[in-house]
Amino acid sequence: MVVGGAALAREVGGRVVFVTGALAGETVVVQMRSSKKDFATADVVDVVVASKDRVVPPCEAWHRGCGGCDWQHIEPSAQLALKVGIVREALERTGRLDSPVVVGGGSVQPWGYRTTVRVGAVPDGRVGFRSRRSHDLVIIDNCLVAHPLVNSMLATVRSDGLDELTIRVAVSGDARSAAVGSAITEMVAGHIFRVSAESFFQSSPGAAELLVQAVARAADGIDMTTSTVIDAYGGVGLFAATVAAGAQRIVLVEASPSACADARVNLAGLPADVVEAKVEDWAPIRAQLVIADPARNGLDKAAAVLAATHAARIVLVSCDAGSLARDARLLVALGYVHRGTEVIDVFPNTSHVEAVTRFDRDPTQIDGHER
Repeated sequence: MVVGGAALAREVGGRVVFVTGALAGETVVVQMRSSKKDFATADVVDVVVASKDRVVPPCEAWHRGCGGCDWQHIEPSAQLALKVGIVREALERTGRLDSPVVVGGGSVQPWGYRTTVRVGAVPDGRVGFRSRRSHDLVIIDNCLVAHPLVNSMLATVRSDGLDELTIRVAVSGDARSAAVGSAITEMVAGHIFRVSAESFFQSSPGAAELLVQAVARAADGIDMTTSTVIDAYGGVGLFAATVAAGAQRIVLVEASPSACADARVNLAGLPADVVEAKVEDWAPIRAQLVIADPARNGLDKAAAVLAATHAARIVLVSCDAGSLARDARLLVALGYVHRGTEVIDVFPNTSHVEAVTRFDRDPTQIDGHER
């Protein structure tokens, strides 16, 4: 299994074929979808010898072509181990790391977990999810991975002329609410967060809890009471308000005006500064710890900015194995050492990967060169 969720096969002549819908070890009949000199893509049309981890997708919308859950054909209890393997392979092949330490962490429940969904709309206002490899919509009034409060809205909500809209519900404690286009409050790790409609938040508070725990483990050993902590791509302040709450100083860097406004509310009472800027445009300051949670394409130019903080440790939260591997190469070249990656499953029944990685500054290196 490789980045993107497909299974890797080879033709007799050696050309790689990425097979969507297959599992490692299976014998399948496929239909070629695209063909290039070095690789091809294909879809499963029949399974001759099935993996022990193969199951029949239970969602009727999946059978109508919904593209939201590309791993429903895999037994949920087997999915985390496959994601660990995908991350390890990416770090070895693309990241060029020798025998990287990659472990599996926790998982959210496989069904009914999503408290935020993005839906498209047809002209009559009904909503749905995009079909596999198409912009066409599959109308949905019940989603197996969505929280019951989300499902209560899917059947009745109308887009009111919008092409897309976000449905987000709050489910912590007694403050259960559902909203389209308005702010909610959610509790994670004992802290209450305001999350506006335009602000990014994790797929569920359970996912956010798992991430906070993993980031805290990766940051273990840093004395927060004497540390400046940079929360890069800090969003509404999830890690700043939890993992970094005891820090001497917190600097949250975030480009979204909505998320920055939420962060100022969520970090009230903490020694925190909220900087509204792109991380790659931010002027770095000295810090002991950097927590970075970039978008799917990873750090890119921002890696050098974060390294310029001379932080003893960078904790990187990645939502794509490929970008994690590229970021690892960048950070190693900038004088950091990969100390381990923990993969958690916050998107069961999909191939989406979430990983938390610890990088420590090599005291014998300055920007990748020996002292």
